[in-house]
Amino acid sequence: MRILDPTLHDLTPRHLEIFWRYQVVRTGVDFSAACCFVIGSIFFFYESLSTPADWLFLIGSILFAVKPTIDMVRSLHLKRLPATAASPPRKA
Repeated sequence: MRILDPTLHDLTPRHLEIFWRYQVVRTGVDFSAACCFVIGSIFFFYESLSTPADWLFLIGSILFAVKPTIDMVRSLHLKRLPATAASPPRKA
């Protein structure tokens, strides 16, 4: 498996489980960043809320920067896992 390889067809069930757990976190970060930008945009309609709007835009930008970090950590995590699924223990 290569780092940041988008193919999923050759992953073991454990790889897929880890991949989708990271994907849930990534989606949460994406949604939070979008909310910060939408709320910040609404705040800019009111002069008294321009400072909180600035902060929301900064937080949203930081959250968008976290996404590639999540991708890299996920890829490194998947790369450390064994390439093949362990065979189930045999019953005697």
